[in-house]
Amino acid sequence: MTARLATLPREARDTLFLLLVIACCIGPLVAHIPVWASLLTAALLLWRGTLAWQARPLPRRRVTVALLALAVALTLASHQTIVGRDAGVTLVVMLLALKTLELRARRDAMVVFFLGFFTLLANFFFSQSLGVALMMLLALLGLLTALVNAHQPAGRPPLAQSLGSAVRMALLGAPVMVLLFVLFPRFAPLWGLPAQALGGRSGLSGQMSVGSIAELALDDTVALRVRFETPGGAAPPQASLYFRGPVLTAFDGRRWFALSEPEAHAITWATPTPARLRVQGEGVRYEVTLEASQRPWLMTLDVPEERPALPQGMGARMTPELQWLTFRPITSVLRYEATSHLQFEHGPLRRTPEMRAYVQLPPGGNPRTLALAREMRADARLAAGGAQALVAAALERLRTGGYRYTLNPGVYGDDTADAFWFDRKEGFCEHIASAFVVLMRALDIPARIVTGYQGGEMNGIDGYWTVRQSDAHAWAEVWIEGRGWLRVDPTGAVAPGRVGTLERLRAPRGVFGNALGAVLSPSMAQRLRAVWEALDNRWTQWVLNYTQERQFDLLKSLGVPAPGWQDLVRLLGALAAAAALIGAGWALWERRRVDPWQRLMRRVRARLARRGLALPAHLPPRAMALAARAHFGAAAEPLARWLLRLEQARYAPRQASSLHALRRELRTLPWPAAAAP
Repeated sequence: MTARLATLPREARDTLFLLLVIACCIGPLVAHIPVWASLLTAALLLWRGTLAWQARPLPRRRVTVALLALAVALTLASHQTIVGRDAGVTLVVMLLALKTLELRARRDAMVVFFLGFFTLLANFFFSQSLGVALMMLLALLGLLTALVNAHQPAGRPPLAQSLGSAVRMALLGAPVMVLLFVLFPRFAPLWGLPAQALGGRSGLSGQMSVGSIAELALDDTVALRVRFETPGGAAPPQASLYFRGPVLTAFDGRRWFALSEPEAHAITWATPTPARLRVQGEGVRYEVTLEASQRPWLMTLDVPEERPALPQGMGARMTPELQWLTFRPITSVLRYEATSHLQFEHGPLRRTPEMRAYVQLPPGGNPRTLALAREMRADARLAAGGAQALVAAALERLRTGGYRYTLNPGVYGDDTADAFWFDRKEGFCEHIASAFVVLMRALDIPARIVTGYQGGEMNGIDGYWTVRQSDAHAWAEVWIEGRGWLRVDPTGAVAPGRVGTLERLRAPRGVFGNALGAVLSPSMAQRLRAVWEALDNRWTQWVLNYTQERQFDLLKSLGVPAPGWQDLVRLLGALAAAAALIGAGWALWERRRVDPWQRLMRRVRARLARRGLALPAHLPPRAMALAARAHFGAAAEPLARWLLRLEQARYAPRQASSLHALRRELRTLPWPAAAAP
């Protein structure tokens, strides 16, 4: 194979290299384009590579036109349009693959290069992660290498030489790129245009059906990162790390809804009870880096009393259920600071008419759970203890009744609470929380479900806590007379290890994960993962989250008291003008600069011209020596020998005298006399 590659014609070698680069550009997009597009693209690239390898002719134009029509028709069938982000990217990928079948001239290659650059950019429509950025950097160098190589039509220049030129070009352009990144104004909403609404990340929802959070447990992607601003960066106890999301109140028998969801209006008419937040103790300060969710939900540690410190121009409000919402969906990485009080109570202290929404159950559902509630209320001992005794009894039943925490409890029927309490006795957090809240409502205790994230793991490299989608959790809140709403996590009664330690259920590893586990020890794999995530976090903090506020902070550090985008434009313009002046000065100096060797040659020609021997500027030293001997005879011999040593200094510098020595010798050199007029 290697020998065959070495003997390939240059055109075939360059084509195969370009196809490899195109595959690198398209690779990350496979997860975002239809399956047919990925398969058709792979087939086209393999076909084009086979044609190059076997030196066979390219297909006729009618073949490529037919394939183009097929690609457009399939795009319309998949996306119902040919405009928009997803459909546009699919078409660009197909055009790039099809254009490789028309690589007949340099003009065709230029079109492929530009389509390749656009495809490279399209990857960032879907992900701006460090991994994608590194892969696109490699693809960029590959495209630049192919572009440089295409501008060297003669001979067979090695690809390594073109790669060197591409790297130099990238390094020369890097300062300009950094300057534009740091100072180019980030105008809203230009820099905050929402991604396609249907392209949001998986994550929490405003409704919960039994099994939905169990699906999130299979997703190991990062949901948010947290850095605590306590001495030493120490976090609160693991059992206290509850990050609040949507609060679910309405129940239709299988699904729970937040009151803000349209489906909830058909189930309950009540409005949320007032927040009436009461906090105790000192607050915990922390900084959150939240991944884009296409939702307006700010994930905060339960519970902030004051509004989180958001970037300039972004507002938020707290709902009566203590959930913080922004005024627009979060479409990009968002960083904010907050202060939370881990000890708190909220809600009214006396039962109000609005509480009826929190005891409603669909009629005819879960009859055995309702019967269990009647038995518990008939118990005189429990009835005497009030709501707190009933809650404690339900938790004790979970602890001692043989209930089990599992990621795969099987399919539940319509009466999910009955199935959990009496039949299966196993489930994930949403099974447990849903069954618990149904029992509480059957006991006439106001209750609701809170979804969010619980726990996380600290990265020992950078000190950030990483909360993943697999940390998604559901717990309950019950209302107690005289105290208000209180958090109750029934999952902790079934599986104490799920709350309070780093124990988590993990999805089974795939083929790659098993292969990696066979090569690396678990501790080494964990260490490498921590290093990579620390690097990815740095990329997120300093590149993806480089906001207008940070630009203004930079200007403040430079002495601008009240910076605005006009100051950014002025500074950028001043630096651009300075760079232009420096470039012009450099070009002028380069134009006037003369090679020291050429300077000595010019000096010799000038002296010979004054002695009657005018020589053209293109003559080399050896020809000048011959002309001097012919014109001056033996008197020119010292000059002729000096000219030969000057030639040797140019073309054989290791054996020659230095230019400094030759310059010194020229001052004492005997010159032939000028010819008589």
